[in-house]
Amino acid sequence: MNYKKNVKSYICKDEDEMLKLGKEFASKLKKGDVVSLRGSLGSGKTVFVKGVAEGLKISDNITSPTFTLVQIYNNSQLQMNHLDLYRLNSEEDFYNIGGMDFLSPTGITLIEWTEIINEILPDNTYFINISILDNLNREVTISFKENE
Repeated sequence: MNYKKNVKSYICKDEDEMLKLGKEFASKLKKGDVVSLRGSLGSGKTVFVKGVAEGLKISDNITSPTFTLVQIYNNSQLQMNHLDLYRLNSEEDFYNIGGMDFLSPTGITLIEWTEIINEILPDNTYFINISILDNLNREVTISFKENE
């Protein structure tokens, strides 16, 4: 597997720019895609997901699924799954919550804190890494895992 295909980096100076980047990124997504979101607490992962939802024409209020683990949103054409694995401790926990069902080709799945399931992420996964720089600035790096 190659994790460094099509690597692009962006600097977002505020929440509005993060939303815009998420919205633009949504245009690349198709059913079956998985998006791994990584970054420290408060880095902007859920803000990015809000932008993706806007780009997918999902009008629901997007909230962090930290306590519910999973939020499901729909538009007229597809389902967007938003998972937060922060409270899980292992790959087994992911299996126990039915996590594999969300890696199906019927929707788009965005997962925060994927480090514990790195080995089972499917090929053709997008990786979004968000780093806090200073003040409100964030560096967002997007890469793509695909078959070689």
